Amino acid sequence: MFRTMLTALLLLTASPAVADMLIIAHRGASGERPEHTRAAYDLAIAQGADIIEPDLVMTRDGVLVVRHENEIGGTTDVADRPEFADRRVTKTIDGQAVTGWFTEDFTLAELMTLRARERLPELRGTAFDGQEPILTFEQVLAIAAEAGIGVAPELKHPAYFAGIGLPMEDAFVAVLERHGLTGADAPVLVQCFEVGPLERLAARIDTPLLQLMAREGGPTDRPDLTYAEMATPEGLTRVRAYASWIGADTAMIEPEPGAPTGLIGDAHAAGLKVAAWTFRAENAFLPEGDRIGDAPAGHGRITERLARFGGYGLDTAFMDQPRYR
Repeated sequence: MFRTMLTALLLLTASPAVADMLIIAHRGASGERPEHTRAAYDLAIAQGADIIEPDLVMTRDGVLVVRHENEIGGTTDVADRPEFADRRVTKTIDGQAVTGWFTEDFTLAELMTLRARERLPELRGTAFDGQEPILTFEQVLAIAAEAGIGVAPELKHPAYFAGIGLPMEDAFVAVLERHGLTGADAPVLVQCFEVGPLERLAARIDTPLLQLMAREGGPTDRPDLTYAEMATPEGLTRVRAYASWIGADTAMIEPEPGAPTGLIGDAHAAGLKVAAWTFRAENAFLPEGDRIGDAPAGHGRITERLARFGGYGLDTAFMDQPRYR
């Protein structure tokens, strides 16, 4: 029954009422527990999230694991592990030089010895550091299935991984096939900032796909294309040829509080549903009009902000603290 209800929402043509807006727990309840951990996902489920989100990267032995980035120096205790000190390197990821420790230089067994840390300790504290291991994608699917909720996996840097001999798309499809999640009724929403992976996945699976967009820049695999161009009515029509959703930076929808753009309406006119990222409660992430007090870690008017976006017709919100839905 729940699978049918969630699928109906994922495939919905008209925008739901504000009270029915889907809430995607962004890396779990990442505002209250270290992101992408079992504790973060369990808390998000307890807080009423409809969908949990795992970001996917790859191990040296080709396993999909859940981390915000393939560089893990800031989200695990790897920097404190002397046996891995010689694996600190500098790499070019999507055109940017990044220094640290990278999942693709570790086997799954090695990664499983690490423990998660809070990525934003200055805002969210460190009380839960060192308690949780890294999860695989299949472990997150099991958590979601047990709870009867959906999953919104994001493929991180698939072009980069393909370039180093780790074809993420193949590994991803194989997992979905093993779990019977390749149909249009699958409670899964596949995300990516790149275009090519989604176009190729559209030819291989019927699972709902979501094209992510940022306020600036463009897809790393399409250097001649910007997200701003993709967000025009003409661009949205092209996106609809392979995806049924867009996931837009909140600033693309509301550059200033109470002053929305026409993006949601244009996307709906193109037959696309709209998710927005990311709703975070801390003042540090809120526009001035939504802040309460001056403390960066203090929580502002996140519920009011979410309600405004619901009024604009938003279908789904990515949230770090789902309890504020």
